Amino acid sequence: MMARLVMASEGILLGMGNPLLDILAVVDDEFLNKYDIKLNNAIRAEEKHIPMNEEMGSKYNVECIAGVEKAKYFYIAGFFLTGSPDSIQLVAEHAAANNKVFAMNLSSRFICEFSKDAQEKVLPYMDYVFGNETEARAFSKVHGWNTDNVEEIAVKISQLSKASGTYKRITVITQGADPVVVAEDGTVKKFPVILLPKEKLVDTNGAGDAFVGGFLSQLVQEKPIEECVRAGNYAANVIIQRSGCTYPDKPDFH
Repeated sequence: MMARLVMASEGILLGMGNPLLDILAVVDDEFLNKYDIKLNNAIRAEEKHIPMNEEMGSKYNVECIAGVEKAKYFYIAGFFLTGSPDSIQLVAEHAAANNKVFAMNLSSRFICEFSKDAQEKVLPYMDYVFGNETEARAFSKVHGWNTDNVEEIAVKISQLSKASGTYKRITVITQGADPVVVAEDGTVKKFPVILLPKEKLVDTNGAGDAFVGGFLSQLVQEKPIEECVRAGNYAANVIIQRSGCTYPDKPDFH
């Protein structure tokens, strides 16, 4: 029997975090100076920037980068809960109403502890929950579960109520050099990571994000969970052998 090959179409996955650009325009120095914007710089918008988008639209050729309607999968970093929880809620509700896949990352212990209400509001819409063992234990603590066992926590998260019954929730917890824990429908699977000699370990920054990226690359192609985790482990393994979250010119994932 030949395996069915699913090609991922452009725009199938939408990610939300703190984007650098979602409206593009070529502007002049006068515009930059007016809003105190320096070249090659990223800033957090302030009250003085409120009129900026309207002015750009009226004076310049603006290209909007939009993707909510087109996307079939959504991935949102937990950090975005501190920036625009209302945006997350709208996307989550859109996903549930249109039988799309909504995934979110716990992102940090801080988010679990100090953005608990916002996180709980969107949790029923999550089809996939990603995190590491530290974040999972923080989630357990703030919910009063009285367990530090990552497998138990993953199962409990997967069994929390859902807004839509289209998909069962899958919880994916990474544990550094220890196996990846995947909980679905009350059961747990563990997947070993790619072991790396200590002398090849360069930088673990970005390893968790790389894992999710690899996982999603297969999920949008409708690959089984085993392949999603394998791709995630591959991507994380590549990242930790390099400085920063950087990639080689060509992947060798097969």
